[in-house]
Amino acid sequence: MHDTESLSERERRVLEAVIETYIATAEPAASKTVAARSALGISSASIRNTMSNLEAKGYLYHPHTSAGRIPTDAAYRLYVDRMVRGTPPDSKVREHLEFELGAANATEELLLRAAQVLGIVTQELGVAVGPALDEIVLERVNMVAVSSDRLLLVLNLRSGTVRTIYVRLPGILSREQLDEVQRLLNERLAGLSLREVRQTIGDRLRDASASREVTELLDIILAEGDGLFDLQGNDVVLGSSSALVEQPEFASSERMRSLLSLTEQRDLLRAALAQRKQDGMTITIGGEHGEPGLAGFTLVTSTYRRGGATGVIGVLGPTRMPYDKIIGLVEHTGRLVEGLLQ
Repeated sequence: MHDTESLSERERRVLEAVIETYIATAEPAASKTVAARSALGISSASIRNTMSNLEAKGYLYHPHTSAGRIPTDAAYRLYVDRMVRGTPPDSKVREHLEFELGAANATEELLLRAAQVLGIVTQELGVAVGPALDEIVLERVNMVAVSSDRLLLVLNLRSGTVRTIYVRLPGILSREQLDEVQRLLNERLAGLSLREVRQTIGDRLRDASASREVTELLDIILAEGDGLFDLQGNDVVLGSSSALVEQPEFASSERMRSLLSLTEQRDLLRAALAQRKQDGMTITIGGEHGEPGLAGFTLVTSTYRRGGATGVIGVLGPTRMPYDKIIGLVEHTGRLVEGLLQ
């Protein structure tokens, strides 16, 4: 635990200069470099002494025998919380984002484009997850027979989202019988959230009085109810990692393997993103993830809403990232995605 109030004004200024020097150069920051790059108005000897104090307090560390120092996760946390606010993207970048995202024709394409373009403009790995649909209300169910033994169940959701699911028929059903099942489903399930549908579908359908064929189809829907109405909508979407792999952090084959492993572990990323459904901006740095596979990375995300559902858009990159620029870009992109989904 770090007592940020114990830092003097000089220590805060020097820490900020060290962080920004390291972000810009990707090299451990030496006092002479910090003095040359920053208008601190103090000598490199004073900067060196202050850096030693900051190291003792857990904000900087020496990599091996280097004369320079690197910020710790605690330093980045202080920097994010107290020193940067997020610079909005300039008009050229905003126009580029609007052009790329405005060309999308569906939610899935929009999220993929958003992850790709965020990755390009930030030089990090763009990430996105679709809206969690559990709380969205089911407005109507339509049924379409696509063959003698297959039925298409069309779920119309309040957010404007439509999901289609195939169901195997117990035998040949007439249009009148399908209409009867459709009527029962709409009478008893429409107006409920998908979570409520899953939790109560058994009680709501079991007492339905119907013909044998209709009852058989209802039994199939009951048996598969959890799967039919479990529309998580939260598959992780990743942009290209090509820009990220060019960063100095991944020059070693070991670090490169850790990045490639992370992009393949969708469950790990899905779990990290699932914790970010609260409104607004979330920044998790290094060890704060509590997950060894993410310890060397920062995840910057913003939520967006569609109807009653919340999704997440953001970037993943090494803890050495230009936070000020990235916070502004992620925040702007989140608002843009939300606006386009409306």
